[in-house]
Amino acid sequence: MPVQPGSDKIVQEARRRFLVSAQNVLPKASGRGFSCQLLKSSSATRLHFAATMNVLAVVLILSGVGGASPAKVCSYQDVVDHLNLTWSDRAFQLTRPVLDHTHPTVVEINVILYAILAVIEKTQTFIPFLWTMTSWRDERIFWEPDEFCGIAEIVVPTDVLWKPDVFILEMVEKDNSQHNPYMLVRHDGTVFLDQDIRAVSMCIMDVHKFPFDTQRCNISMASAAFKYQDMRVFPVVNSSRATEFSKSLMLSQGEWDFLHLSVSSDNITIDYQAWDCLVYTFVIKRRPLLHVINFLLPILFFLCLDLATYFIPDRHGEKLGFKVTVLLAISVLLLILNDILPSMSNKTPLIATYCIVIFALMLLSLLETIMVAYLTDGESLVNTYARSRRENEPTDKSDTDEIKQTGSLCSYVMGGEEQHELLPVPEQVNDGALSAESRLLLLVVDELKELRRTLSVQHSCKEESRKCACLASRINKGFFLVYLAAVVLFLSFLYLEWTS
Repeated sequence: MPVQPGSDKIVQEARRRFLVSAQNVLPKASGRGFSCQLLKSSSATRLHFAATMNVLAVVLILSGVGGASPAKVCSYQDVVDHLNLTWSDRAFQLTRPVLDHTHPTVVEINVILYAILAVIEKTQTFIPFLWTMTSWRDERIFWEPDEFCGIAEIVVPTDVLWKPDVFILEMVEKDNSQHNPYMLVRHDGTVFLDQDIRAVSMCIMDVHKFPFDTQRCNISMASAAFKYQDMRVFPVVNSSRATEFSKSLMLSQGEWDFLHLSVSSDNITIDYQAWDCLVYTFVIKRRPLLHVINFLLPILFFLCLDLATYFIPDRHGEKLGFKVTVLLAISVLLLILNDILPSMSNKTPLIATYCIVIFALMLLSLLETIMVAYLTDGESLVNTYARSRRENEPTDKSDTDEIKQTGSLCSYVMGGEEQHELLPVPEQVNDGALSAESRLLLLVVDELKELRRTLSVQHSCKEESRKCACLASRINKGFFLVYLAAVVLFLSFLYLEWTS
């Protein structure tokens, strides 16, 4: 076997060390007898030392000391074989990973908000997209990295090791997102598992200030099988760090603005049994621009149009039809609002109060317009006068038919002169008994009486019309002032409530 370079120096160093040890072992004595004995045995001792040194040098050369040795090759499979992590061996999956059952398993959880997928007010459902990082220690797993070429961690499938049964208490639907099939295992037994979760969870929402509302939704994580003495859950970071991480990793900007994420620990107690729980509270605020443009402003514009109708003259018939059209438009917007807001709420939403009060004000405005139109038209006075005249005086059938057809007392009066120009000679007058002059005088007297009656009725009609028009104008102006004051006060109160 060829001698490797540097072996002579190794042999010399070994001899030197052996001599030093031998001198320490030799007994310390004094006297001439011991000196003579040492001189006699010096030759034999030297031969023994030489043979020992030769054997030591051969051993050191064969072991490769002082020369280049081949590097050791390791693989992850060596670590797996050392731990006996196989699909057939289910020992690492069945039980909680502790060597002593009194030791609780500490599970550390970190939750980061990726996106707010949806917030459904009708069903009170909160759907976030979360990134959860879970870690725990498996006391049955350990290896020295130096024995495996510095391998300090390995990646194994999630099915070969025990995992904590941490679930979300508020979750109402099964998570259909893609799960991570692997987990990271360190040499000291610490296991890390990262998962993406689309959590369809329940959230008690307060829609009193919709669409200027702020919601607080909880995501509670706890174990179903392991109680407080068996498993503890702790957050990895505090509330401020969790909020900072979530804001830096937000992937979408939708209707909701993420404000804050708070972390707190809690216990769930049922029948004197406690479970450790970790509660993440997400504080989100709605961006109201879409609802303001699509809902609040149109209703406000309809209200302004209703106020503007008071400047339309009452004698125009389109005023009443325009008010009815605006009222129907408000009804359509109320149907849209019914599809957005939940069926039950602790407080009445301000937007519902906003719509109902404006609808009621516009309804009162419509009733006031109907009353003013009734007073202005004067149909009731015409009908009353015609009925009283039929009861007191006999009226020709032709006159009654004309009143019914025209429906206006003034038109009847104005047409009375032409009718009486062709009045027939009264049948009561006896041609033989009275002379022609007498008959003519009787006809003139009758014409004068009828003309007087006509002028009196015409004057009373104008007087009644003037009084009705004056009363309608006063009612219209008074109601407009009250209506405008009520609208201003109500909108001011609503603004203060929404901004408080």
